[in-house]
Amino acid sequence: MRKFMVISIPIITIAVFILIMQSGGFLKYSLGEDDNIPQMIEEIMQDISKGHWEAANNKTNDLRKAWDKIVSRIQFSSERDEINYFTVSIARLEGAILAQDKSSAFMELKEAYEHWRDLGK
Repeated sequence: MRKFMVISIPIITIAVFILIMQSGGFLKYSLGEDDNIPQMIEEIMQDISKGHWEAANNKTNDLRKAWDKIVSRIQFSSERDEINYFTVSIARLEGAILAQDKSSAFMELKEAYEHWRDLGK
């Protein structure tokens, strides 16, 4: 029995760690209606293109809240740099929306989407 425990505990522990480290690609996707990042990015793009800056600002706040939920799920399975880059993109997006600068806002949204796609790879 002792030999079984000595061999099985490290194998099970390593298997669990591997599953956690590889789960980022799955855990980044929406588990509810309030954390669908790609849909939120698309809606913000539509609001900006129509010039609805107040709606874009509100949806950007919702995007930040959704991102905070997702970060807690993927923090152990995704690269810290990608997480930080996405966070910085959201902050820059907020600044571009406050300045009502369409080109900067679109650039930040596209950059944020690229970082989103790279999470969990």
